[in-house]
Amino acid sequence: MDAFYASVEQLDHPEWRGKPLVVGGNEARGVVAAASYEARKFGIFSAMSSALAAKKCPQLIFARPRFDRYKEISNQIREIFHEYTDLVEPLSLDEAFLDVTENKVGLKSAILIAKQIRAKIKERTGLNASAGVSYNKFLAKISSDLNKPNGQAVILPEEAEAFLEKLPIGKFFGIGKVTAEKMQSLGIHNGKDLKEYSLQFLTKKFGKSGLHYYNIVRGIHLSEVQPHRVRKSLSAENTFEKDLITPQELKENLRPVFEEVIKRIERNGIKGRTITLKIKHSDFTLQTRSRTLEQYPDEETFWKIALELLHQEEIEQPVRLLGLGISNLNITEEQVHFGEQLKIPFEKFSQG
Repeated sequence: MDAFYASVEQLDHPEWRGKPLVVGGNEARGVVAAASYEARKFGIFSAMSSALAAKKCPQLIFARPRFDRYKEISNQIREIFHEYTDLVEPLSLDEAFLDVTENKVGLKSAILIAKQIRAKIKERTGLNASAGVSYNKFLAKISSDLNKPNGQAVILPEEAEAFLEKLPIGKFFGIGKVTAEKMQSLGIHNGKDLKEYSLQFLTKKFGKSGLHYYNIVRGIHLSEVQPHRVRKSLSAENTFEKDLITPQELKENLRPVFEEVIKRIERNGIKGRTITLKIKHSDFTLQTRSRTLEQYPDEETFWKIALELLHQEEIEQPVRLLGLGISNLNITEEQVHFGEQLKIPFEKFSQG
């Protein structure tokens, strides 16, 4: 989907259409979760601090997230996907891989299927979607970004290697900022540069990921579309409008985060033996504290452990974010419906 959260807000608020808008945070606090294309013209993007976004665009509109609404539309989109194939692997509320090699409508062209899906999404939701078509997930993901917004692109097998050779290394799906910087320090700036290095060299420099990098630059990616994925954790977090300082403030503000995690545990019917507390300070330094139990804790024990982790050692710096999660789960397959938002990087998840 194109600028999904922001586009939903503009859809539901006609007075915001055509204007720079972000979802998440406010003029002084928080993080941008989504930026409209009008806002992007000012250099505003997701994960940017809301304060910086406001400086870049004084007339910027800040919209609070409404996850129930986003999930509602996300499920409508999912229904459209399943009209064509049941091999759907969600990446987030607004993005998924589809394997249409064998499809329910009997079309032999993935390009036509993509066009039909985008048209149905527009008809049923009023929103624009973009699509990428290729012979593996890695290339499909890259091509989905080529003609945004409201477009689609295809990378054919015979085009793949030449396309990848020209692609900047930072545009490779799965290569993050830190890895891209490391590669650039080695003189790897695009696919052609990456292709010149041997498997032995890449494995030495990047460990197990070296094989992955060696293959993808040659258009090789064997990962299948997986409708069911193993969940490793479940969590919630909250960024506060004002930094927390006192132990009492920390305890009082941890409680709503804990209650949100409990709701998600109950909704999804899962349990976890490892409890992790996440603390982000005012200077953006991050700290985590964890404890693994022999048995799955009940709600009372969970809260007790959360408080013990909070007071495990004195917190000397102001706190801007608290998060709480569980892992070592009692499940083997994905049990959360498509569209479940696990982490809320905004200032008030309770208002989402």
